[in-house]
Amino acid sequence: MMGVGVGLIGSGYMGKCHALAWTSVATVFPDVERPRLVALADATPELAQQHAQAFGFGRGTGDWRDLVANPAIDVISIAAPNQFHAEMAVAALEEGKHVWCEKPMATSLEDATRMRDVAKQSGRAAILGYNYIQNPMIRHARRLIAEGKIGTVNHLRLEMDEDFMANPGEPFYWKSERASGYGALDDFAVHPLSLLAVLHGRVTAVVADMARPYPERPTTDGGFRPVENDDIAQALFRTETGASGVLMVNRAAWGRKGRIALQVFGSNGSILFDQERMNELQIYSTDDAAGLQGYRTLLAAPSHPPYRQFIPAPGHGLGFNELKVIECYELLQAISGKRDAHVIDFERGLEIERVVHAMAQSAEGGVWVKV
Repeated sequence: MMGVGVGLIGSGYMGKCHALAWTSVATVFPDVERPRLVALADATPELAQQHAQAFGFGRGTGDWRDLVANPAIDVISIAAPNQFHAEMAVAALEEGKHVWCEKPMATSLEDATRMRDVAKQSGRAAILGYNYIQNPMIRHARRLIAEGKIGTVNHLRLEMDEDFMANPGEPFYWKSERASGYGALDDFAVHPLSLLAVLHGRVTAVVADMARPYPERPTTDGGFRPVENDDIAQALFRTETGASGVLMVNRAAWGRKGRIALQVFGSNGSILFDQERMNELQIYSTDDAAGLQGYRTLLAAPSHPPYRQFIPAPGHGLGFNELKVIECYELLQAISGKRDAHVIDFERGLEIERVVHAMAQSAEGGVWVKV
């Protein structure tokens, strides 16, 4: 039997990631039925048909609403620019479709709240594209923390840096528009906040600052356009357990390619993780003998689920797209009614959005803001 019917909106970088995941999920996880790749929507009919053929979808369309209205489609993958997420997700949910929407959830808190409310009313699975939480090493860190291996968590440091906007000569494009959100907060901060959500818990208060290193960028017609959001943000925060934290994000950081650095400090040890070395986890424990106390580096292995589904040998490593396949599997688990599916659904996603908007409010007012 064939599984759910899939409609994909958008065929850029993340759209291709979704397509790869839908194509691979039943091969990696044989307990799910192979999805049916029904239709793909893009900005023009020509582009849509081209990518539908390349990605293995049955047809292409220049109107995403065709997917929402198609009875053969059960789940909509949304990989369109940020400002379209809310409209697309709400329309799909109201039509009875399940939704897999890329982050950030929306560009306004009002839209994110509406998405959450419509998802609850629909009873359909609605998750966000936070695939970094699917890393077997992050899942292992979660188990170690839950089991008390580093004691009571009292401080967390989270960073995300890349350099794709570090060059001041980089042309202006949609990620620098205010319509796409606050900038680094929506684009980057949401990812480490998703790790915080699954590893530790809720943020209750923040104080933040944002920076715009390049006030304008060149345009393709030889002119310049003012940059409308901020490429750098930093914040102090408090969690519901009383732990303190630091968040720093920068998408103009020369030399950084895909860094999400996580440090979790507890009363009995600490855990370190860096996305640029995503198949490693470092742990320090005071339970070790005095002469052996130091950071141990763990390599991803079949003993760290669901690594074994991809590779039977330790140390070979997974990549970004494999995490997307795991996320796709967890979505299918949620669709089938598995309540403890390892995902950021719209309810938990709204909590992340509240933190982001509280940080933006704090940066504007220069004060601590409760979440």
